[in-house]
Amino acid sequence: MLKRINWKAIFKGFAWITCLAGVVVLMGFIDNKKQSVKCAKIEILIPGADNFIEIEEIDAILKQNQGDLIGRNLEGINLHEIEKSIAANPYIGFVKVYADMNGTVFVEVKQRQPVLRILNAGGQDYYVDSDGLKMPISPNFTANVLVATGNILEGFNGRVDTLMTSTAKDLYRTAVFIKKDTLWDAQIEQLYINDKADIEMVPRVGNQRIILGNAKNIETKMSNLLAFYKQAMPKVGWNAYRSINLKYTNQIVCEKRDSLAIKKIEKPVLPDSVSMQRQAVDQQVQSAIQDEIRKATQAAADETNKTEKKEKTSAPAKTENTTDKNKASKNKEGVKETVKKEKEKETKTREQKTEMLSQKQTATKEKRN
Repeated sequence: MLKRINWKAIFKGFAWITCLAGVVVLMGFIDNKKQSVKCAKIEILIPGADNFIEIEEIDAILKQNQGDLIGRNLEGINLHEIEKSIAANPYIGFVKVYADMNGTVFVEVKQRQPVLRILNAGGQDYYVDSDGLKMPISPNFTANVLVATGNILEGFNGRVDTLMTSTAKDLYRTAVFIKKDTLWDAQIEQLYINDKADIEMVPRVGNQRIILGNAKNIETKMSNLLAFYKQAMPKVGWNAYRSINLKYTNQIVCEKRDSLAIKKIEKPVLPDSVSMQRQAVDQQVQSAIQDEIRKATQAAADETNKTEKKEKTSAPAKTENTTDKNKASKNKEGVKETVKKEKEKETKTREQKTEMLSQKQTATKEKRN
């Protein structure tokens, strides 16, 4: 028996063949377009606030590697070679070069992000980026990162390279942890390697050595330090201890100063970063107070509006009461007037009677005479 024809598979194969043919035609169209399109301009994009490399330097690399690109056909420009030449710069972590059909060549550059600056025992000075790679110091820009000094034996040959010693790796892990936390990023300003190869942290607030040891269990160590700051420091003061040792598991070992030594220590001068933070906190408090004042004034205004509405609604009742009072007063006045009139009538009648009696008396007297 003949098998039934699988029309679904046939249509699927035909669709794939059509798509491939369309891609081939499109690529041919693009190649023909490239032959006729010339480079009109170059767009160099360097995102970020760090300026280890400038746009002029990228333009110089382009001219040195490919010559002047403007006016040349896009087909004759080797974009891959441009990417390789720019990526060779030690301050660049990633680069992408592409062109559109309008003749614009785009160069997108991502710079390396340093997290630590190391001054080793031999006097060499270099950065360590977020990927744990060494990179040179730039004459154009100085990054605001942690500085590590002391007994550091990690060398630098001037090229991008990985970290070799365990001490340098621990410094890198410590710097990454501190940079991620806003509190420790503001509090810790320097790292130091002592003679025992332990990491010591130099704080901005407080006059003591914080001995970290290595970067193992750094989350637990720093959480213990935070608890110690919250519980002990408010009671004894920031200058009571000479050193705070976090090396041991789940415990903190402190070396206390003498009382005379504490008195001799001058009041620490707050650096600009801490004063700026305090100013920011003060501004937040002031804004919160202003918000409360606005809410209170708004509530008072609402109360006044409510009372005014109530007075308006009660106004007709009051007018009715006043009209009733006016009517009652008018009635009282009418009664008083009637009483007055009656009294006047009575007085008139009495006067008339007295006159009549007096007349009668005079008449009788005359008759007798």
